[in-house]
Amino acid sequence: MESSAVAECLRDKCILITGSTGYLGKLLLEKILRVQPAVKKLYLLVRAPDAMSAEQRVLSEVIGKDPFNLLREKYGITGFQNFIKEKVVPLAGDIMASHLGLDNARVDALSEEIDVILNVAATTSFYERLIP
Repeated sequence: MESSAVAECLRDKCILITGSTGYLGKLLLEKILRVQPAVKKLYLLVRAPDAMSAEQRVLSEVIGKDPFNLLREKYGITGFQNFIKEKVVPLAGDIMASHLGLDNARVDALSEEIDVILNVAATTSFYERLIP
């Protein structure tokens, strides 16, 4: 499949991404925003106790990093910030928790809106068992 066909599949889609604070997650997020700026929304599930902490974590650990330099150059600082606010929605949660750590109302709303789920989350413990 051509990469342009993949990018076109993401046009006007709402995507939930887990693991966006990790190495691969950052690269995936940047690539989607760069090759398909017409993506509708990117929901980023991040381990955080509340919405404000999730937003701060995304801004400092993801959006503020070097992979996003090309987008910052393309849009300028203000344009980049506006673009990110329009497209990226941090979600405070946890991949290991029931319903991703989200309340039932949020899960119901997201289940109606999300078109694609991209799971790039991983454990950060070197002592995890391979088979539970």
